[in-house]
Amino acid sequence: MKSAPDLDRIDREILRALQTNGRITMAELAEKVSLSPSPCWRRVQLLEQAGFIRGYHAALDRRLLGLDVHGFVSLKMKDHTLETAAAFERAVAGLSGALSCQNLSGGYDYQIELVATDHDAFARLVRQVRALPGVAEVYTSFTLHEVPLARALPVVD
Repeated sequence: MKSAPDLDRIDREILRALQTNGRITMAELAEKVSLSPSPCWRRVQLLEQAGFIRGYHAALDRRLLGLDVHGFVSLKMKDHTLETAAAFERAVAGLSGALSCQNLSGGYDYQIELVATDHDAFARLVRQVRALPGVAEVYTSFTLHEVPLARALPVVD
């Protein structure tokens, strides 16, 4: 499998272009990176096989889907055993409304990003989080304003 230092300039350009527009045609992508379509397609396949490209996704507008409440649950665990962490992570993976979950350093053990249709639905999600294996304390916060940021990962040279 390639690692980041093994990527050449063209691979990096392909990754940048696909992050910006996952629906770009192979012909457009090839032109953008100064290749013919066939070698460009082979490079994209190799980048997919190596795991650099994990998928292609549509970015949805949560508000248009009726998910008006966005917030975070920070939590502390009862203990820090591998078994507790594994049980918690398996359970949180099945939590509807959870967008992401990170194991943290610092004052909290995990942070979960949640969306819900309203505050009552968010409260129900928080109760579900409290019931997950190993959870000791839960702290919630709501998003007041989202600052638009680029969602693309930096592909450094």
